[in-house]
Amino acid sequence: MCLKNHWSRTQITGVSRKFKYHKVKRINSNKRYLYFLSDFKIPINCFKKIFLHMKNTLFSLVIGFFLLASCQSKPDPLKKDTDLIQIQVKKDAPEKKEASLSQMLSKPEVPILCYHRIRTILASDGSNMKTYSVTPAAFAEQMKTLSDNGYHTILPDQLNDYLVHDGKLPSKPVMITFDDTREEQFSIGAAEMKKYGFKGVFFIMTISINRPGYMTKEQIKNLSTDGNAIGAHSWDHHMVTKYVGDDWNIQLRKPKKKLEEIIGKPVNYFAYPDGIWNSAAIPEIKKSGYQLAFILSTKRDSTAPLYTLRRIIVAGTWSVSGFQKAMQSSFNK
Repeated sequence: MCLKNHWSRTQITGVSRKFKYHKVKRINSNKRYLYFLSDFKIPINCFKKIFLHMKNTLFSLVIGFFLLASCQSKPDPLKKDTDLIQIQVKKDAPEKKEASLSQMLSKPEVPILCYHRIRTILASDGSNMKTYSVTPAAFAEQMKTLSDNGYHTILPDQLNDYLVHDGKLPSKPVMITFDDTREEQFSIGAAEMKKYGFKGVFFIMTISINRPGYMTKEQIKNLSTDGNAIGAHSWDHHMVTKYVGDDWNIQLRKPKKKLEEIIGKPVNYFAYPDGIWNSAAIPEIKKSGYQLAFILSTKRDSTAPLYTLRRIIVAGTWSVSGFQKAMQSSFNK
């Protein structure tokens, strides 16, 4: 280094406007110094070397800048092709239009079956229990009948796409649903359906989770992992026609959130307890984030068909032929 790092108090004789340094008199030597910040001094010959080095460096930077700019200005054929592909994809995939209410109502209904209990029917059972219960043997025979006759199970996402966006369904579609969280729906129902590659929809009453005779969190999670759909069936099976105040939060929103935490997926479907509904419930169900809601065999609402999807309870008293006839006669073609 040729910098003189010492302090000096010398007499200023002039100032250079170009470089803004101070010229000083010769003091006991033949060297002159450039002063920066009034105290730090650099010999003239060293300054010339520094200036020449800076000049060369600046020239290299300028040349490099122009070379870089010229490279970037050249068109990239790959990027151009990519842009064309993106434009083509946008042209080929227009936004889906939503069907009108009249279009939804005019579509053939998909048969939707509703199961509650899969158990041995006792002689002491009342009429209600006999209606809501199907024996394990009868359930197995019904699943085999569906498979032998070419039926294919669908899930609510497919039904929603079919009704709203005119999505395609497999031939002879059917939806199999279960209400009330009973344990045999997992151990018997899901196991039997799996033999035929069928998937079902399980509507969970969240107050019953982990209770004796009902499904555990792990079983509900396993159903979802295996490709079945999970829906809400209220907290404690109170009918929606009785809800007031915070009931909407307790019976609709909290069960939805709890089930989503269990399965790690959105829960977008609701089944009315006892299949009973009214028009006041529909806006609350929509606000709670549900896309579809299921009733039983009563007439659907022409102003809200997505929130009054019809199902039939599979009765324990049906024969196989009665089961088939009910499927064919209960839904419009």
